[in-house]
Amino acid sequence: MPSDFDALDHIHMAHALRLAERGLNTTQPNPRVGCVIAHGEEVVGEGWHERAGQPHAEVHALREAGECAKDATAYVTLEPCAHHGRTPPCADALVAAGVARVVIAAEDPNPQVDGRGIERLREACITVESGLMREPARDLNIGFFHRLEHGRPFVRVKLAMSLDGRTALADGTSKWITGEAARNDVQRWRARSSAILTGSGTALADNPRLTVRLTDVPHIPPLRVVLDRSLRTPDGAHLLEGSAPTLFLHGSSVQPDLRFAGVDCVAVPESGSGLDLEAVMTLLAGREVNEVHVEAGPTLCGALFAAGLVDELLLYVAPVLLGDLARPLLKLPALTDMSLRWGLEVLDRRAVGDDLRLRLRPSPRS
Repeated sequence: MPSDFDALDHIHMAHALRLAERGLNTTQPNPRVGCVIAHGEEVVGEGWHERAGQPHAEVHALREAGECAKDATAYVTLEPCAHHGRTPPCADALVAAGVARVVIAAEDPNPQVDGRGIERLREACITVESGLMREPARDLNIGFFHRLEHGRPFVRVKLAMSLDGRTALADGTSKWITGEAARNDVQRWRARSSAILTGSGTALADNPRLTVRLTDVPHIPPLRVVLDRSLRTPDGAHLLEGSAPTLFLHGSSVQPDLRFAGVDCVAVPESGSGLDLEAVMTLLAGREVNEVHVEAGPTLCGALFAAGLVDELLLYVAPVLLGDLARPLLKLPALTDMSLRWGLEVLDRRAVGDDLRLRLRPSPRS
């Protein structure tokens, strides 16, 4: 990080990041971006990107600042765009407003931007500095960066277990291991996601809706994605009722019948006993899905984990015991040596009601 960022720069960029977070659930597939325009300590304009297709953060901030934007510093959490998309280039708007300096948290990896916004500003003799609070800015848009840099969405797997590591009774009963506070917390993670993914086993056993049941949080309904190789989901299932955008992914040897008339069905390659999970993620990236929230059983979750496609675990641990005949957390290949065990980095741990919530990321395997 350049050494000439002062305390005031940090204050304004932190403000811009808080603004960006207001678009947490509503900007898909666009990134969450905030902007603050200031003369020294005085903030003359602020804004955030609220929804795809609507004005970007810089435009809102410039409108509020008006003539006061001239010779000001603009703090933006992501490199201003320099191309015509659904909205005009923000770099051009900053140039036209006469700002003197632009401080950027993170560069935009979108090939249509990727340094062109910074170049356009510098061509107009505007001082541009980047890297201030880069990691928080990237973390706020972790799925956006992951999709553009790795070619697949960021995958977050949600699991709930008892203290003895079980997710359901032997007969599949799992309602409810955790308490109401934890279940409400899950809804907020669903709301920020681009897609909620499950498998046919969960669709058959639980008949889930996979919708966001929050009335106080603005959000774009996430795409429901069902991996159903043989299209086993029965008529009357909530996932077929059309209450949210839904995508069924199936093998090439089956054809959708009238049950699936109200949803999108796409064949994907198969691998072993299931669908090719890499192909699934590539397909979702092609549909501009940034963050995938997985709520599925131990077989699919274990397969995703073993394939190296899990980027984060959201694990709720309830103070109950279910016994050794209950179902396990994940179905993973047997290990022959302790050196082969999967390690996890703890990002965050907190109490949610009577339950414990852990956020974990897989550690690189040696």
